[in-house]
Amino acid sequence: MFYHKCRTVVSDLPIDLVIKIDDITYLLHKSPLLSKCGLLQRLCSDSRDSESVSIELHDLPGGADAFELCAKFCYGISINISAHNIVSALCSAKFLQMNDSTEKGNFVGKLEAFFSSCILEGWKDSIVTLQTTDKLPEWPENLGITRKCIDSIVEKVLTPPSQVRWSYTYTRPGYTQKKHHSVPKDWWTEDVCDLNIDLFRCIIMAIRSTYVLPPQLIGEALHVYAYKMLPGVTKLKSSGTSASSQTEESKKNRKILETIVSMIPADRGSVSVGFLLRLLSISDHVSVSPVTKTELIKRASIQFDEATMKDLLYDQNVYDIDLVQAVSESFLKLWKRMFSGAVDNRNFLRSIRNVGKLIDSYLQVVARDDNMPVSKFVALAETVPAIGRLEHDDLYQAINFYLKVHPDLSKADKKRLCQILDCQRLSPEVRAHAVKNDLLPLRTVVQLLYFEQEKSSKVTTTSHKLQKPHELVKKTPATEDSLGKQTLDQEKEELNREEVLTRRTSLNESREKGTQKTKRSDGKLALELEKKMVIRGDSEEKRTEKGSGVKEEGNLDPKKTIQRVRSNKSEHGREKGR
Repeated sequence: MFYHKCRTVVSDLPIDLVIKIDDITYLLHKSPLLSKCGLLQRLCSDSRDSESVSIELHDLPGGADAFELCAKFCYGISINISAHNIVSALCSAKFLQMNDSTEKGNFVGKLEAFFSSCILEGWKDSIVTLQTTDKLPEWPENLGITRKCIDSIVEKVLTPPSQVRWSYTYTRPGYTQKKHHSVPKDWWTEDVCDLNIDLFRCIIMAIRSTYVLPPQLIGEALHVYAYKMLPGVTKLKSSGTSASSQTEESKKNRKILETIVSMIPADRGSVSVGFLLRLLSISDHVSVSPVTKTELIKRASIQFDEATMKDLLYDQNVYDIDLVQAVSESFLKLWKRMFSGAVDNRNFLRSIRNVGKLIDSYLQVVARDDNMPVSKFVALAETVPAIGRLEHDDLYQAINFYLKVHPDLSKADKKRLCQILDCQRLSPEVRAHAVKNDLLPLRTVVQLLYFEQEKSSKVTTTSHKLQKPHELVKKTPATEDSLGKQTLDQEKEELNREEVLTRRTSLNESREKGTQKTKRSDGKLALELEKKMVIRGDSEEKRTEKGSGVKEEGNLDPKKTIQRVRSNKSEHGREKGR
């Protein structure tokens, strides 16, 4: 039996009629279709002794639509061949053996001529034709259609922009044809991004193998494809879809992401650190392989000193502190290997301090999260070494924000949080604010007061050392009245100089003794102050636990304590001045 479904009036065949023909000989002699199809002729010849022969349309490459084109060609009906249907038509004609050996000027020869002269010569037609090969993966590959389309596209991509004459898209933001008459270097990236990931990879790898285009241009193509094909983090958490659909979508996205990562050029700067961090943020949601994630972390850490807050925060302040910590730790390990012992290296210091500023700014954002645990906050802050922070002002701001958002923080957590703060690296303005900050634990306030007092003592001692000693003997200038008078004046001057040196030595010794006494008294004062504040703080906590939870007026007030300490400092300074 031979089943033939045709949607147009072809000779004596009505519309949408499935015709069952038992007499193959009659069809062979009466139908022009069989006379142009070598396969049907062979089937009819082989089935002369049998009652029937069967062929199903789904066996044809391209299905019923492709068979219709072949049938119309056999019956002399006008057909429209374009980049959208030439692949299916050519594969179907090849399947039906509609070549010149069956009849001169047959369908295959005409389609091949159109493919070479029109499709491969155009830019967009080559891409559209290559895109349609995805529906028939085996036939276009075996017939060489896929390879010819790829070669044509790569050849055009490698053409110098000044020689590009075919049409291309002007869809980039801020790009208009009126303002730009020359072809941009990345003119081809958006068009090739319409292909599936396998065909896109074939194009990119073929371009890379020529070593003609710079790595940054390859990275731009990967960047465009990823942002076009990969959804955002919020879109990945889709609702209202079945579990099977989410699984299939996740598999598809995982394949795309892993393939893109495998194609990133090894050159530093071929892609931006923001792009790498973006891929890394999506990797957890699509469950990429550990190898791919490790590679992304490594690549992002190499350029982490170039990152900005926009790179760490995306999709309306969506962030991942674990991701940032992993990249920061990898960055530190990498630079330790590259600059081992080179603490004075300018590049190393600049890079590590850029990362330090970035981390502190990032901490100020995540500190506002109610659910941010202390352990993660402290762990990220500790990834920055001591040389990575010239000042701790930004870190103090982050800690202050965290204490405000988490008022119920335990005493142990507060202590753990403030241990990462170096009070000596605070600016005078920030230190003055910290001394009055009621959110800080008492131990930190004591340290701040001690360092402030120690600094003021050093300033006082330094000012005394820089002060000029009083002239003990007024020098008498020599005159030229007489030689004897000049000699007398010189002798007096030498005596006076020796006396001045002697008194200056004794004065310095007395000042050094005074400085030592001052340091001992300052240390004793700070120690006594710390003990008193700790004892008062403990008693205050006990009274608060026993009582109704409301502090009495007689309890320890940090502000009053600070004022009292400052008054003691001023009196102590006046006594030293006396």
